[in-house]
Amino acid sequence: MNAAATSKRPKQATEVRQAGLVEAALQLAAQRSPADITTGDLAQAVGISQGAVFRHFPSKEAIWLAVLDGASDTLMARLQTAAGTASTPLAALRAVFMAHVDFVVAHPGVPRLIFQELQHAQDTALKASVRGLMQKYRSLLMGVLQQAQDQRLLAPGTDLQAAAVLFIGSVQGLVMQSLLSGDVRSVTTHAPGVFMIYQRGLTVGKGRTPATGRPAPALKEYP
Repeated sequence: MNAAATSKRPKQATEVRQAGLVEAALQLAAQRSPADITTGDLAQAVGISQGAVFRHFPSKEAIWLAVLDGASDTLMARLQTAAGTASTPLAALRAVFMAHVDFVVAHPGVPRLIFQELQHAQDTALKASVRGLMQKYRSLLMGVLQQAQDQRLLAPGTDLQAAAVLFIGSVQGLVMQSLLSGDVRSVTTHAPGVFMIYQRGLTVGKGRTPATGRPAPALKEYP
């Protein structure tokens, strides 16, 4: 065996072990609070000693940061694919909405980690990672919303920034309620209806309901 092959082996072994620890953390977070997961739990899950964990990551926070960074990359790739394969901007919004919901059902440990981290008053590397994800997410949404506005698919005067905030907030609200209920899969039941209400808010000023194409009913004013 040559020297180059020998030098690669430790690096490859470390990358494999890091990936295993990240996957174990993600799986355990799907079952319980990330705050309750110890490095001993992670070591047991991948079959190494607790001390060996720190040969691959400097701290438990570094493991969670790797979990979040990997999940963010996966989520954004799915959202971009969903948006890019839709036939219209409004269809792209729905596809992104449902792709996010499907991701949460497959990886419930990710929102658990995010919601837990946001409870901390101090700034952290994990919070910075979440902010980076939100910036990319909003940028994607703003692009789709701008296309919809350019094609005159939205109600006149629609605030695109507010529409992007409401979009993400709608998904987050669904996810939080599903986690509270203990049934993450329930999010898929309510998601289509929530998105329809969201879309109606964007388009009702066009004079036709998005679901049927029939003239929209007159809006009532209340004192």
